[in-house]
Amino acid sequence: MTRCYIGLGSNLADPAAQLRSAVARMHEIPQTEVCGCSSFYASAPIGPGEQPDYVNAVACLDTQLTAEALLDALQGIENLHGRERSLRWGARTLDLDVLLYGNDTLDTVRLIVPHPRMAERNFVLEPLAELAPDLTMPDGTPLQTLLAQCPANRLHRL
Repeated sequence: MTRCYIGLGSNLADPAAQLRSAVARMHEIPQTEVCGCSSFYASAPIGPGEQPDYVNAVACLDTQLTAEALLDALQGIENLHGRERSLRWGARTLDLDVLLYGNDTLDTVRLIVPHPRMAERNFVLEPLAELAPDLTMPDGTPLQTLLAQCPANRLHRL
């Protein structure tokens, strides 16, 4: 089993309900166990135009799937929630990102792990620290160091 952390985000169509439904769907991913989910956090949007605030969380999974098979399963969940990929960083019903896949570092056409912008996003680091406060990144950097260096983004726990 590989321990993975998945970032969840939504700012359309009842975002908290989208996240609850996504976590329920993650329980259906084959060869995968949901080990926990952080609290939900509200955060200011990052991206183009006026957007509603986001609701974010991080889920912890243990999986026997490859990283790309896990990505396929997560994208299937996004699609079930009406995810449209028309505008980068635009408003969305559901966004599921593989943040960490074990201690692996991956850079494929479809997937970069650790997530390339997670160190800049307190809406990822705060919920991740709630689940795994002593976590160390694959490059040896403690999560708490990243969190201390991360810019604020009007984040608060719901």
